[in-house]
Amino acid sequence: MAKTRISISLYQQHAERIREHADQAGMDVSAYLVHAATRQMAETDAIEEQFAGVDGLIARAETEAKALPTTSEAASVGLTASEQREVEEALALVLGAEQSGSARGRAA
Repeated sequence: MAKTRISISLYQQHAERIREHADQAGMDVSAYLVHAATRQMAETDAIEEQFAGVDGLIARAETEAKALPTTSEAASVGLTASEQREVEEALALVLGAEQSGSARGRAA
């Protein structure tokens, strides 16, 4: 496999620290940076793989949540004013007051 040159720009202080660390590791700067980047990529890949199932569950839950009725729609399906307030309070706890819809469609 042929090598490719990549040019980077960084602050002088970072370049000096990288050179120092590369020297301590007994590597040239290129090898040190490749090693560091490769290690970081492997770590990121492992984390993404570990959480892929959770990310899928979250995506499905978000999709399902979009299909749920809004607070005002829920009120129209027969909730009493007291039940509607309970729903709004629960949503405010879960989503935060600004996202819960408690300001819109509030039952009287």
